[in-house]
Amino acid sequence: MTAKTRYFLVGSVMVLIVGLSIGLVAFYGGMPSGLFSGQSGPAELKYLPGDAAVVAYANVRDVMNSELRQRLRRFEGVTDEGRSEFKTQTGIDIEQDIDHVVACMGTPGAQAERSGLVVVTGRFDATRIEALALQHGGRTEQYKGKRLLLAPDAKSGADEHPHAEMAMAFLGSGVVAMGTADMVRRAVDRAAGGSSVQGNAELMRLVGEMSGQSMWAVGRFDALSAQATLPAEVTERIPPISWFSASGRVNGGLSAVVKAEAKDEQAADNLRDIVRGFVALAKMQTSGKPGIQKMLPDVQLSGDGKEVAISFAVTNEMLDAFEAARAMGDQIKKLEPHAPKQ
Repeated sequence: MTAKTRYFLVGSVMVLIVGLSIGLVAFYGGMPSGLFSGQSGPAELKYLPGDAAVVAYANVRDVMNSELRQRLRRFEGVTDEGRSEFKTQTGIDIEQDIDHVVACMGTPGAQAERSGLVVVTGRFDATRIEALALQHGGRTEQYKGKRLLLAPDAKSGADEHPHAEMAMAFLGSGVVAMGTADMVRRAVDRAAGGSSVQGNAELMRLVGEMSGQSMWAVGRFDALSAQATLPAEVTERIPPISWFSASGRVNGGLSAVVKAEAKDEQAADNLRDIVRGFVALAKMQTSGKPGIQKMLPDVQLSGDGKEVAISFAVTNEMLDAFEAARAMGDQIKKLEPHAPKQ
C-alpha cells in the first residue's frame, strides 16, 4: 500500500471502522427497546446486498456509554490519545458521534475480499472529511446525485497487483457507506430502492432472532471460516456447520450467546462433544486455583436437533475478582527488591 493511500484511509475513512471494531471486538453494549419498531434489524440493512454471506451490527453509542467500558477504561494503559487524534484530524468524536454500524461480508470465492461494505450512522462533518481526503491524494466522483470520495490507487505489495479501489459516500443525513468503490456505488443504487439483504429470507431469519441485542453477527459459517483462515488441523475437526449467529449485551457485566446450525443432528452432536471437551479441559487446567476460577465465565451448552448454543456471562463479581488480582499483583511488584544497577 502506498503512503498516500495509507494516509487517506487512516485520516478520513478508516476512522469509521474504529466504531465497528470497538463494537465487534469488545462484544458488549445495550440496544434501546423498540428501536426497530416492527422491522427485523436496523434500517441500514436496506443498503446491504441481497447476496451478503455475513451481516453484523454494533450499537457503538451504547457500547461507549456502558458501565463495563468505564470499568475497562480504568485499566493501566487505556488513554484517550487515539480518539483525540482522530477527532483533531476528522472532527469525529468516536465516543459521541458514532451511533451504530452495520457491515456485511460477501460470498467466499475469488472476489470475496472485494465484497465488504460498512454503513455507519452518526454525526459527521462531510466538508472536513472531504478536504482531508483530497489533501492526502483522494479524489471525488459524482454518482447518481451522491458525492463519492475515492482513495488513491493502491498496490498490494511485492507482487504490485492493484487492490480494489476503496471509496466512501454519504448516503443520507448522517449515514456513510464505506468499502470498495463498486460496493459503495451499489449501496447508492439501493438507497433509491431495489433488492437488498432484507429480501434474503435465510439471513433475515437469523437477524430476526437478534432483537434486543446490542451487538450481533449472523451468516454462513463457510464465509466466516474462509475469512478467518483457521489452521487446517482446526477446520478438519469442526463438524459441518451451515449457519452461525453471535450476540452480546451488557449491563454491569457481559452476557453473550453463540449459536451454530449444523448440517444435520449427527454433526450437531459431534460439535457438542467438542465443546464439552474444551470446557472440561479448561476446568481441569484451573482446578485447585479458586482465584483464577472466579475470573472465568461459566459456559453453558444448550440446543437440540441441529442447533448448538453456547452462552456465557462475565459478571460484576468476576470483574471485581480480576481487579483485586491485578491490584494484588501491583502491590507485589512494589514490594519486590529492585535489582542493583550494573
